[in-house]
Amino acid sequence: MDTLTGLLDGPKARGAFLLRSILNPPWALRVEDQAPLALVTMVRGQAWVIPDHGAAARLHPGDVAVIRGPDPYVVADDPATPIEVVIGPGQRCTSNDGKDPVRTMGLGVRTWGDSLNGSTVMITGTYQMHREIGQRLLRALPGLLVRPAEAGDGTLIPLLAAEIVKNEPGQELVLDRLLDLLLVSVLRSWLAMPGAGAPAWHQAQQDPIVGPALQLLHDDPAHDWTVAKLATKVGVSRAALARRFTSLVGEPPMTYLTGWRLALAADLLRESDATIGTVARQVGYGSSFALSVAFKRVRGVSPQEHRKRAMAGPPLVSAQPGAVVLQS
Repeated sequence: MDTLTGLLDGPKARGAFLLRSILNPPWALRVEDQAPLALVTMVRGQAWVIPDHGAAARLHPGDVAVIRGPDPYVVADDPATPIEVVIGPGQRCTSNDGKDPVRTMGLGVRTWGDSLNGSTVMITGTYQMHREIGQRLLRALPGLLVRPAEAGDGTLIPLLAAEIVKNEPGQELVLDRLLDLLLVSVLRSWLAMPGAGAPAWHQAQQDPIVGPALQLLHDDPAHDWTVAKLATKVGVSRAALARRFTSLVGEPPMTYLTGWRLALAADLLRESDATIGTVARQVGYGSSFALSVAFKRVRGVSPQEHRKRAMAGPPLVSAQPGAVVLQS
């Protein structure tokens, strides 16, 4: 797999929360659901996304906002509009009068609001999964990333808007994949935009030496790699590879490989019943002891403790302040 595919494989929707909101101004929703990642896209009308920390951004039809959690934020018709509804963990909603707005304002399948003819129509998608693969990418995201309509694919949002109101067999899977496509399209635009703040390791993929080295590590992390073996594969000296890799990626090749292996191990420990020894061999460690030593050294907990914590719900990583608006 290429490096970007591996990193984008982490934030994948599985039973994601999706909702169409149809509203007439004035309206304001405060989101405190602690989700790791959310998307807001406008189908009709305009809205403001207002993080607790960082600059606000205005959304127009076709714009997509990617919001890094778990910090709260407000979505409103105007920054000055008083908050009417608070959305908490588990998508529990409360209004100022204490009522459940989803019940009192339900307008059909995955739809709520005050009128089917409302001037504002937006779709919100919330990711609930917390996987280790992709964390390197998610940590690099700004707290708020906005892609204007003219910079994206004009077919995805109408398709998502049409599918979200259907209630057919397999509909949850269809919506998950459409949400994934929308997210990946925004992230690809961000990563490709010069000066948008894309991380250095992404730019390194284009390098004729470091790019192939990264691909080798991602394709076969269990191989008994050394800097010398990696350098031989890409046709340069050990010193040249180590120097160039560290300069472009921000860390030495073996440090990067350790992080990649441990991220894979962390997900395998969370998502399968495999023994620690089996997981160790899958990611390139010769024994459960070797994996345990590396895991505890880098992550501060043993694989067993990680698995136990994962069952209870993993900690969230706070978003970095700031908003980025991509240009078309």
